Amino acid sequence: MNLIRSLTLRQLQIFVIASRLPSFARAAEELHLTQPAVSMQIRQLEEAIGMPLFERIARRLTLTEAGERLSHHASRILGEIKDAEDTMSSLAQADSGTIAVSIVSSATYFAPKLLALYSKQFPKVDVHFSVGNRETLLRLLQDNATDLAIMGRPPPELGTTAEPLAYHPHVIIAPVTHPLRNARRFDLQELAGDTFLLREPGSGTRAVTEHTFRQHLFTPARCVTLGSNETIKQAVMAGMGVSLISLHTLALELRTGEIALLDVNGTPVERTWQIVHLSSKQLSPTCVMFRRFLLEHAEPFLEQEYAKLMQPLSSATARRGRSAKREEKVERG
Repeated sequence: MNLIRSLTLRQLQIFVIASRLPSFARAAEELHLTQPAVSMQIRQLEEAIGMPLFERIARRLTLTEAGERLSHHASRILGEIKDAEDTMSSLAQADSGTIAVSIVSSATYFAPKLLALYSKQFPKVDVHFSVGNRETLLRLLQDNATDLAIMGRPPPELGTTAEPLAYHPHVIIAPVTHPLRNARRFDLQELAGDTFLLREPGSGTRAVTEHTFRQHLFTPARCVTLGSNETIKQAVMAGMGVSLISLHTLALELRTGEIALLDVNGTPVERTWQIVHLSSKQLSPTCVMFRRFLLEHAEPFLEQEYAKLMQPLSSATARRGRSAKREEKVERG
């Protein structure tokens, strides 16, 4: 017996309705079918199973033992299908489901707050996010192990779709005792005698720092590589050196006055947060909605959180930096 090939869902639907009613005539009324049509479907189902499902006792249809057992299984099957239908409908409406998001470590200082805002609006969506440096995120994207990534600009050869989320300034920080703390618009060469604290190779922050050094033809007296933004900040506060780092990692230290921003020509270094996914990936409706949420909310959120922290730097540079994302959108358009 191969029921999968023999019976149909329509037969199961008709059988379940008929099993609850005293006659095929009543079942036909509820199903908006003719009585012969109902009888034919039940007969075909009985032939597929090889046993009678109904018997007539005192002019009333009653289930046989086989009918009783099939009724239980048929109801479960139809219930599972209804659950699947509801799940697919929810996904199509983008109000439930699962999303895998990967973020670079510099984004951990603001991304969880945005995820919390999103979760309040869409409590049924389960967002899983992982953290790594830029190199790790590129590998996750390449392996199709993540839906979306929040990072800097990905390499074009990876075949990704990227759209700017928000302006992402990088600034030079120093101990509060640094002699140039209150100096205005001085050249990077003035820091040639300082120790520069760098992120590890493969980090987006490391790439920005090295690009800035090349752009200014700058070589620091000494470099020390450290493995995280937190370690760099602690080392700067301890007086070990200076560093070029994302402004978005510095909210607490700048508010408490534990770290100084240096007003170096060419800073803030203008970069942009990107929301990235593989071009070949078909995003689910839930992912599309989440991506749209980030595109709408990330820039206003970061502006509100970090605008005051930019005040130690020249207002002209800050204004130019904050317009970077908008200019990039115009160029892309």
